[in-house]
Amino acid sequence: MRSDVEYSPVGEGLGMREYWLFAWMRTISVGAAHVIALGFTALMAILSRPGTSLFSWHPLCMSLGFCFCMTEAILLFSSEGPPCCFKSRKGKIRIHWILQILMLVAATTGLAFMVASKNVSERPHMATWHSVLGMGTLVATVLQAGCGACLLFPKLLGAPLLPRLRLYHSTCGLVAYLLATVTMMAAMFTDWFQATVKGAMWYGFVLLPLFPALVVMNHVTNAFLPKKKLMI
Repeated sequence: MRSDVEYSPVGEGLGMREYWLFAWMRTISVGAAHVIALGFTALMAILSRPGTSLFSWHPLCMSLGFCFCMTEAILLFSSEGPPCCFKSRKGKIRIHWILQILMLVAATTGLAFMVASKNVSERPHMATWHSVLGMGTLVATVLQAGCGACLLFPKLLGAPLLPRLRLYHSTCGLVAYLLATVTMMAAMFTDWFQATVKGAMWYGFVLLPLFPALVVMNHVTNAFLPKKKLMI
């Protein structure tokens, strides 16, 4: 017989003390992810010195869009989200869409500056792993945005299609975020970044995007992706 209780390995066999410890660790982790997303974007703004060249806007726009806006848009639905957010789900969805639109605008702007910079310097396009991964990230981002846009019209979709579309939206969003994380890490192997950041600080920059990615992955898999049913 199959019960209606969803199986979750998180917290299994934990006592009350261990549960509260886990809850505090989760709250601290989500809070740290917010701080790292904002801090990383600020550091990229300082390093790129926007306005000094066409290329200087590319790192700022991409980190603002994918590292900050996308992280906040996903963790907005976490129970440990910022206290200033709306408590109602409708309000959170509205803020989620605003952040996602800002992310798409920032990503498009960053891509435009990169294309313009390479055209001016007559350098080839799609010549590095960073650029290839970046293009894959943009494709996955557009797919998840398309699935999300369809969810705004549930009456047109019909009840049977909604759960599957929500799953597609969550899955594409997670893939897009993980691709964005890998793309950011690949950017740190480019000539520009290695000439700008050296020594132990370079290793710190490489590791920084990993922590928010782990927090986001844990949140999406636990909150949106299907779980196994408990068999009795």
